[in-house]
Amino acid sequence: MIEDVAAYQAWPSFAAHCAAKAAQAMLTRVLARALAPEVRVCGIAPGPVAVEPDQVERRAAETLLGRVGSPDDVADAVLFLTRAPFVTGTSLGVDGGRLLT
Repeated sequence: MIEDVAAYQAWPSFAAHCAAKAAQAMLTRVLARALAPEVRVCGIAPGPVAVEPDQVERRAAETLLGRVGSPDDVADAVLFLTRAPFVTGTSLGVDGGRLLT
């Protein structure tokens, strides 16, 4: 599942988006329980990735790593999870530390 850090933060201006992503994160866990052991289900929760050019500096400042992510950062996380056979029912934040700020 491609989730979003919005599942884990309360942004009043994006209430519906946060609620939908939180539901998706729960669905990751529900499906992992329902489909195990035949199927593994994991989530990827990207932070700021491929943002508009005029937003790069502001969005980079929101992360601990001081940069926005790239599509390759997300793809690397997906590849990691495909190669981790003992991982299921969890979400991996790919957010440069955004959730910690």
